[in-house]
Amino acid sequence: MAEATDDRLRLLIERIERLEEEKKGIADDIRDVYAEAKAVGYDTKIMRQIIRLRKMKPDDRSEQETILETYKAALGMG
Repeated sequence: MAEATDDRLRLLIERIERLEEEKKGIADDIRDVYAEAKAVGYDTKIMRQIIRLRKMKPDDRSEQETILETYKAALGMG
């Protein structure tokens, strides 16, 4: 029984290690795409904001934009 448990633990650890490697590869690919975008003149900070906004639900995005506008108005920022 202990050997089966040890084997399962080893397999789980190995899966996590493989996934971590894949995650690193994907992060490198994303970094390359941002570098390419920057090289052709796009603002990568704005691109990251757009991506973050697109991940949000429309209602959450709308609420955040409303709060931002309220704060800006309170601070005299337009």
